[in-house]
Amino acid sequence: MHSTLMVFIDGVGIGEKDYEKNPFFKYNFKFLTEYFEDIPHIDNQVIWKENAVLFPVDPIMGVPNIPLSGTGQTSIFCGINAQQILGQHFGPHPHPDLKPLIKEKNIFKSFFDLGLKATFVNAYPKPFFDYINSGRRRLSVTSLSALYAGLELRRYEELKNGNALSAEIDNSIWINKFSYDLELIKSETAVDRLLAISKEHHFTLFEYFLTDHLGHGRHKDQFDNWIKTLDDFLFDLLKKSESLEDFTLLICSDHGNFEDISIKMHTLNPSLSIVVGKNHKHFYERIKNLSDMNETILGQYR
Repeated sequence: MHSTLMVFIDGVGIGEKDYEKNPFFKYNFKFLTEYFEDIPHIDNQVIWKENAVLFPVDPIMGVPNIPLSGTGQTSIFCGINAQQILGQHFGPHPHPDLKPLIKEKNIFKSFFDLGLKATFVNAYPKPFFDYINSGRRRLSVTSLSALYAGLELRRYEELKNGNALSAEIDNSIWINKFSYDLELIKSETAVDRLLAISKEHHFTLFEYFLTDHLGHGRHKDQFDNWIKTLDDFLFDLLKKSESLEDFTLLICSDHGNFEDISIKMHTLNPSLSIVVGKNHKHFYERIKNLSDMNETILGQYR
C-alpha cells in the first residue's frame, strides 16, 4: 500500500533573504539549514535533495489581491480554483457559496469514493465539539471537509493513547490552556505517532496553524517555544520519511505570512511546498498552483 502524508502548515511562504523579517533566516531553522543545507528565498525558490525537493506554489491563481485561507485551503483540498470561482480571495473560513463544493469534492471523500482509506490525525478538545454541537459551523476547510466526508474527528482519548496529534504538536496548549491530563511529548514522539498512523492509510492529513497566528503577530510570548517545536518536528519528519518505501510526504501551505514578520498580514509571496519520496519529481512537475495538489495526490492511486 502506498501511503501519502500531507502536513498542511498554515501561512508559510518563500520570502526575502532578510535576517530581520524572515524567521527562516533569523532563527536558522535546521529543517532547512541541516536537511536541505539551504534556505529558500525569492531568488532561490527551488532546492533539491536526492529524494526530496522544496519548491514554490502559486497561491494567487489569477485573482488579484492578497490570498486568504478560506479560498486557498478550498483550492488545495478540493482541487479547484476557489478564488476564481468566488471572484475574490476570502477567509479565514470558507465562503458559504464554497461549502457545497467542499462537500462534493474534498480530498477525504475522493479517497473514500475510490474505496481507499483516509484520515485526519488532529485531535480536538471538548470546547470544539461543544461549539459544533450548538449548531454553528464556522469551521476551517480541513475540519469541515472531514465532517462532510463522515470522518469521526479525534478527541482527547485518542490523543492520550497516542492515536492522534494536537495541533501544536507537543500537547502544550491542551495542558496549559484546557488542563487536560496529558504528557508533554517530544517532537520525535509526535513524528513516530504520525508515521505509524499514516502507514495504516492511503492518505493522512495533519494540520498546523500556529505559523499563521505568529505571522499575524499573535502569541509573541510563545514565539520561540512554538517555532523550536515546529522546527524539531519538521526536521525529524523529513529525516524519517526519506528512507520509507511506498511513501510520499507533502508539506504545503495556502499562502505567505510567517516568512515576513515585519507586517501582520498575508503576503503575495509563493507558498512553500516540500515533497519527499519516490514521487517527488512528479509532484514538482505537476504542482504549480494550490489547485494542483489534490489531483496530483489522487493520481498516485487512479
